[in-house]
Amino acid sequence: MALVPCQVLRAAILLSYCSILCNYKAIDMPAHQTYGGSWKFLTFIDLVIQAVFFGICVLTDLSSLLTKGNDSQEQERQLKKLISLRDWMMAVLAFPVGVFVVTMFWSIYIYDRELVYPKLLDNFIPAWLNHGMHTTVLPFVLIEMRTTHHQYPSRSCGLAAVCTFAVGYILWVCWIHHVTGVWVYPLLEHLSPGVKIIFFAALTVIINVFYLVGEVLNNYIWDTQK
Repeated sequence: MALVPCQVLRAAILLSYCSILCNYKAIDMPAHQTYGGSWKFLTFIDLVIQAVFFGICVLTDLSSLLTKGNDSQEQERQLKKLISLRDWMMAVLAFPVGVFVVTMFWSIYIYDRELVYPKLLDNFIPAWLNHGMHTTVLPFVLIEMRTTHHQYPSRSCGLAAVCTFAVGYILWVCWIHHVTGVWVYPLLEHLSPGVKIIFFAALTVIINVFYLVGEVLNNYIWDTQK
């Protein structure tokens, strides 16, 4: 028997994301005032994705409790739709984007933090908030995968959705550069146009690999239990 019910864990994780988002938005950083605001950073987009995902998880838990013992077929259909949305978000967004943000951020940070998180940001973002944005995402999403079985979409549909997200964000970053003349991430300033194309293509491949890792891990955990 679990020490802490998974419903309580999800509610706690949701509250933590709400706290992180509120604290992050309260920071008066110059980058927040420029074109695109916080939405130009994948870290912020990922935080919103995680908060929405765990919000849906909590809503699903509440709906499941309310419909328990209820013979209403309509409520049962609505619950199934909510579960399908939860599973789709986990497969296509929460896991691959969350793992991508954590692994890519810390990999580049260890190599040269100035390329992704200049030391100047330490004056605005405290260490605990940095870890809330770039570290705890991974254990949180793994906890969710371990406590709840998620039905993945067909592989072709899942990969198509992940590619759409990746390409959409890349185009958004390029558009911001077109408008402002400044790249969102300092790393991109050091790459030639040809290398940028290869770099963006490699990142798209990596996030697709993380989707496949999530699918395999999910199947491994729950097939083993079965």
